[in-house]
Amino acid sequence: MDNMKQLVKSAYNRCAGRYGLERDVFKNKKQLDWLIKRLAPGAKILDIGCGAGVPVDKYLVEKGHLVTGVDISEKQVELARKNIPKASFLVKEMTEMGFEDGSFDAVVSFYAIFHIPREEHFGLLRKINFLLKPGGRLLITMGNEEWEGSEQFCGVEMYWSHYGKDKNLELVKEAGFRIEESEVDDSGGEHHLVVLAKKPPIT
Repeated sequence: MDNMKQLVKSAYNRCAGRYGLERDVFKNKKQLDWLIKRLAPGAKILDIGCGAGVPVDKYLVEKGHLVTGVDISEKQVELARKNIPKASFLVKEMTEMGFEDGSFDAVVSFYAIFHIPREEHFGLLRKINFLLKPGGRLLITMGNEEWEGSEQFCGVEMYWSHYGKDKNLELVKEAGFRIEESEVDDSGGEHHLVVLAKKPPIT
């Protein structure tokens, strides 16, 4: 499993510039707006697998929110710091984040969780639940169909591991979230499950 993560880290370091150029700036605006309309001004948001920070973190900062991004790739984080100087970026493997419980109002993660072994997805979702304040939101892309393996991506070999749609929705619920929105996004000719979920408030 550690070898898989090293493959992903090396791949994103090598394709950092090309990936940034090919990233569709407007691809996830619809789903980001699901989240933004539910947040108070100046919300603290964690972006897991932030890449170069564009377009997601740039959009969130422009909306007045406080963004912290983490990514396994040093090159991607270097680009993110240049692209969005008003945000904070750290080189971290997503399953080893050291933030305190209740640190964030929202967590976003686009095209990232399926770069770690799917057996670790539930544990990561539970960690995210603890990182959120009561009533906090999670906005995440996951696999739509079950698959595991590697293939060429932006000129490098990349690794993916994910369950199918139904299993992923169950994982989100079992991790302690209430699903508010979900859809299969087929923009760009790909098919990803997008989920907006809420950590229940304390009653």
